[in-house]
Amino acid sequence: MIRRLAFAGLALFAAAQVSGEDMIPPDLAAEVNPFIGTTNGGNVYPGATMPFGMVAFSPEATPLPGRSFPIAAPGGYEWRANGIRGFALTHLSGTGCTGASGDIPIMPVTVPVERSPSSVAAGLGYASLLDHARESASPGAYTVTLDNRVRVELGATNRTAVGRFTFPQDRPANLLFRTSDSEVGSTASTIRIDADHRTVTGSVTSGNFCGYLAPDRRESYYTLHFVAVFDQPFEVGGTWRDDQVAKGATEGSGGTTYGTRGHPPAGKGAGGWIAFDAEKTPAVTMRVGISYVDEAGARANLNRESPAGTTIEETQKATRAAWNRALGQIRITGGSRDDRTVFYTALYHSLLGETLYSDADGRYRGFDGAIHRLAKGQHAQYANFSGWDVYRSQLQLVTLLDPQRGSDIAQSLLNQADQNGGVWDRWTHLTGATSVMNGDPSPPSLAAIYAFGGRAFDVKAAYASLKRAATVPTAKDLSRTGCPVLCVGQRPGLDQWLKLHYMPVGAPGWGSAADTLELAAADFGLAELARAAGDEAGARQFRERSGWWRNLYNPRATPEGGYIQPRNADGSWPAFDPSSDEEFVEGSGAQYLWMVPFDPAGLIEKLGGKAAATRRLDAFFRTSTGGWAVTKSGPLHAELDNEPSIASPWLYNFVGQPWQTQATVRAAMRRIWTNSPSGISGNDDLGQMSSWYVWSALGLYPLYPGRADLVIGSPLFPAATIDRPGGRIDIRGEGAAPDAPFVQSLTVNGKPSDRAWLPASFVASGGTLDFTLGTKPDRGWASATTPPSFH
Repeated sequence: MIRRLAFAGLALFAAAQVSGEDMIPPDLAAEVNPFIGTTNGGNVYPGATMPFGMVAFSPEATPLPGRSFPIAAPGGYEWRANGIRGFALTHLSGTGCTGASGDIPIMPVTVPVERSPSSVAAGLGYASLLDHARESASPGAYTVTLDNRVRVELGATNRTAVGRFTFPQDRPANLLFRTSDSEVGSTASTIRIDADHRTVTGSVTSGNFCGYLAPDRRESYYTLHFVAVFDQPFEVGGTWRDDQVAKGATEGSGGTTYGTRGHPPAGKGAGGWIAFDAEKTPAVTMRVGISYVDEAGARANLNRESPAGTTIEETQKATRAAWNRALGQIRITGGSRDDRTVFYTALYHSLLGETLYSDADGRYRGFDGAIHRLAKGQHAQYANFSGWDVYRSQLQLVTLLDPQRGSDIAQSLLNQADQNGGVWDRWTHLTGATSVMNGDPSPPSLAAIYAFGGRAFDVKAAYASLKRAATVPTAKDLSRTGCPVLCVGQRPGLDQWLKLHYMPVGAPGWGSAADTLELAAADFGLAELARAAGDEAGARQFRERSGWWRNLYNPRATPEGGYIQPRNADGSWPAFDPSSDEEFVEGSGAQYLWMVPFDPAGLIEKLGGKAAATRRLDAFFRTSTGGWAVTKSGPLHAELDNEPSIASPWLYNFVGQPWQTQATVRAAMRRIWTNSPSGISGNDDLGQMSSWYVWSALGLYPLYPGRADLVIGSPLFPAATIDRPGGRIDIRGEGAAPDAPFVQSLTVNGKPSDRAWLPASFVASGGTLDFTLGTKPDRGWASATTPPSFH
C-alpha cells in the first residue's frame, strides 16, 4: 500500500548472512535475517519483537540526505542511513507513506545535555553514527555498539521492552526519552521522572498515518502509556520543550504538532533525560511496559511479563523460543542456505503484521475512546489492519497456521466496526480509522479467515454488519472527506455502485476502475461470508454483484485488444492509455486487467478465449526480446512487487498452461527476493508480500478472495511440513531446485492428480502432496483441466 520510492542499484550487504552446511538446525530463528528488506522500499525493521507483539523495540535511524521529513524510512530503519537517533518501543512492518508509530525513542548519549534535543540548533547532535559491522539482529534480539561507544542490547516480550545500555566509564552517561517524537509527530506527550523509585513514566498522543496526503485527516487517535524501571540508581537530568531546557525538572509535556504539511516541523518537541554514574555502574538494564489503555495497564503488563530482576538474556532467550515455535510450524528440508534464509525471513515477516493491542488483563481502548474487554471466546484484541494488502494471502497464511489467532483478528475487526459507528475501515492503525487505500477489504478478509479454519468469532454479527455496509449508503460513503487516498466512507460512492453497477469516473474514491475491481472482490468475499452465515439469498445476491466488473470491460479499448477501463456515469468511455494509472491505484490499466482472481474464466472469455489470453499474458510477463518482465519493466508489464499484479502469474493455470505459472512465479521469486537488505523490492505491507513468497515457495496460492481452494505452482524445497490444527500438510518435491520449477507429475494423498488446484477440503483436513519436478516444462500435465472460476 502507498508505495514509496524504491531504491534501486544497491549491492551492499554482508551483515547477518548465515553460512554452513545445507541442513536445517533445530534453531530455526538462526535461519532468519531481519535485515532483509531494510532498504529498496521494503520498510521493515530489524529490532526485537514477538510474533504479532505489541512491542517492537527497534532503532530509529537518522534521515537520509535530501529527505523532507525527519525519519529514515517507515519502520524507522534504513540500511543506507549512517546514524541512529533513538530506539523506539513500537513499529509497523513494511508500511508505506512516511511512517507510523515509532513511539518513545530512547537514546543513550555521552555528552552533556545543554541544548534542547528538539531545537533546530541541536540538529543531529544527540544522534550517533551507525556501523553495520558492529550491529547484529535475530528474532527477538538486536545489538549495536554505537559510535559514542555505548553498547545497546534490546529484547522484547509481548507488551514489554528490555534494554541494556553499557556506557563508557570515562564519559557522561545520559538517557534521553524523546516522548513527543513518534515517527510522524504527536499532539501531546508527558514525562515524569521519579529517581527515588528508579522509574520514568509518561505518554504520547499521536496518529496521523498518511495524514500528510489529506489536510482534513491530520489527526491524533491513540495514546500510548509507558512505565520504564531501571536496575541502577539515576539522577534527574531534566526536561525540555521545543528549544527550552529545564534542568532538574521532573515533569514535562508537549507535542510536535503535525505542522502545515502533515509532518512535525523543525524545532518542536518535548521529552526528558536521566543521568547515570557510569564509573560505578556502566551497565544499566531498563524494563518498559506499555499500554494503550492507561499507565496502570502499562505497569501491570510490566509486572506480569517482565518482573523485577528480569535480564536481557532471559528475555531474548524466551522470545527466540517463541519464534522457534512459530517458525517451526513450517519445516523445510533441503535447499541452499540463502534460499532457506529468504524463506524463513519471509515467514518471520508474515507473522509481524497485525499486532497485539489488548493488555494482559484483557482490557483495550476502543475506537469510541472507551475501555472495553475481550469478547466471549476471544483471546486477544489485535490492531494495525492493512486490509487492502493482507486480504490477498497474509490472513490466509496466519489462519492456516493458527485458526484461533485468525478468529481473534476477525473478532477484533468486528469490535472495531461496532465501536466505529458500523464502519469497517480499510486500514486501521491502533484506534484510528485512517481510511487509507480503496475498496472494502473486510468482507474477503473475514471470509478468508473463516474458510481457512478461523471459526471462533461472531460470524452472523459480522456478516450482518458488512451486509448493511454493502447495501445502505451512509453520509460518509457520499462524502469526499479525505479523498482520494483516505476517503472516510467504508464504500465511497456506494450509491453509484448500486445504481450503475460500476464505479464511474468522478465518484468519491481513489481510482474508479480500481475501485470497481476491488468492490467486485469485496462482494465475492461477502457472498462467501453470507453462505457461512446461512444467508443463501444474500450469497446469490453478492455473487451476482461480483460480476459487475464486466461493466468496465471495453473490447475496443485499444487497437491491440480490450481492457478494463474507466467509464463515465453516462456510459461513455473516456480516452484510455493502458500504461497510465489514471483512475487506478498503484498500478496501470495493463496491470489491473488481470485482477479478477475469482473468475479468471470469465476474463479469459472476454479476452477472446485461451489462445488470445495466453498471448496477452506472455506479453505481460515478457519483454519484446523474450526476457522476464516481472518487476521494474514498465507499466505495460507485471509489477510483482505490489499487490495489484500478484495474482496474475497464477492465471496461466486457467489457460491450460500451468508450466507458465510455475516458470513465472519462480522467476519473480528469484528476481525480487534475495538474502540482502534490498531483498524485498517494495513495501512488505505488514507481511502481505512476504506471505506471497511463502505460499509460492510451498507451491500453492490462495487465489480466490474468501475461499480456501488453492491453485498450484511448484515447491522450491524437496520437502515441507506444515503443522497446524486440523490436519498436517506434507509437501514433497522430488527433484526440487531453483532451476527446476516444472511439475512432471503430482499425487494428492497417494492418488495421481492431473489438476492444478486443490479443493477447500484439502486445507480443512490436510494431506500429502508428492511432486516430481524437472528443469524442462511438461506441457501435458494439468493442461486439459483448468481450476474452477466462480460467478
